[in-house]
Amino acid sequence: MDTVDSSRSQEDSLGYVHIQDVPALNQEHCKMLDPQRVERIINEFVCGGPERMQLVSDFDYTITKQRTDDGLPVLSSFGIFNECKSLPPVFKTETDKLFHKYRPIEIDPHMPKAEKIQYMIEWWTKSGELTSGFPFDQSEIDQMASKFKHALRDRTHELFETLLRLQIPVLVFSAGLGNSVVSVLRQANIMYPNVKVISNFLQYRDGLLAGFQEPMIHTFNKNETVLSGSEYYDLVHTRDHIIVMGDSLGDADMAAGVPASSHIMKIGFLFDHVEANMDKYMNTFDIVLVDDQTMDVPRALLALIEQRHQLRHPHLANGSSAPAKAAL
Repeated sequence: MDTVDSSRSQEDSLGYVHIQDVPALNQEHCKMLDPQRVERIINEFVCGGPERMQLVSDFDYTITKQRTDDGLPVLSSFGIFNECKSLPPVFKTETDKLFHKYRPIEIDPHMPKAEKIQYMIEWWTKSGELTSGFPFDQSEIDQMASKFKHALRDRTHELFETLLRLQIPVLVFSAGLGNSVVSVLRQANIMYPNVKVISNFLQYRDGLLAGFQEPMIHTFNKNETVLSGSEYYDLVHTRDHIIVMGDSLGDADMAAGVPASSHIMKIGFLFDHVEANMDKYMNTFDIVLVDDQTMDVPRALLALIEQRHQLRHPHLANGSSAPAKAAL
């Protein structure tokens, strides 16, 4: 028996994972167009172990909730910035106009993606022009972000702790405002060494705001091609088992550009226009979670990976796994 057959036999003896045995995947709000494909990818993840994994996630309404139990709205990362008190009144007025014009386009289930992209570029370009020519102190974002550090999906902390423990790199890809994203993650105590944020960050010129740093990241261009040549890219480009999480259709492409990406599990959180969007989400994401405000599904996948990892490495089962590398 060759090495490959021997390895397969060992995996078979440890047990094949069946979807019906994973409670989180059998909930009514958990939808799958092709359960067999999902099951196959899960078993590839489990066999590959944590060393081949990475997680790529959107931030707004993916790491944060789409709704809260008390019904209060959760501000987006740009929304946090827009609430800062020192911003000129004209800035707030004009950004509100942009939001009400372009947000319906962004989530329109009927408009073709190519057409949406042009509108998103317009939106981000105009936003950058508005965010220029006045002083601004980052501490204002920190003050506002502190109000939303508890608006993360239920059991987000446990998810990030597991990712850190298993030394799995996390890329938070946001078309929002990176300054707000980092502030929320830091204040929620989950901005761990294995977490990297790629987003739109404020830039300054002569002490005044001067729009956003390049490149522009919008809903439909955020993928790992923009990482090419970076230190993070060198770290993760060989990790070909990827969990992708997002709440918009464009998020499904966030792993594009990863060489030799053999297995990608795409998880979509669907909340807006559920009936109108269901077919497109089902055809775009491997798993669609309807009004699920938790991290239970990705945690269930990581639990399966960790369980198998501990069976292969019994000395790690007592929680004595090596500390996460600072280089992550």
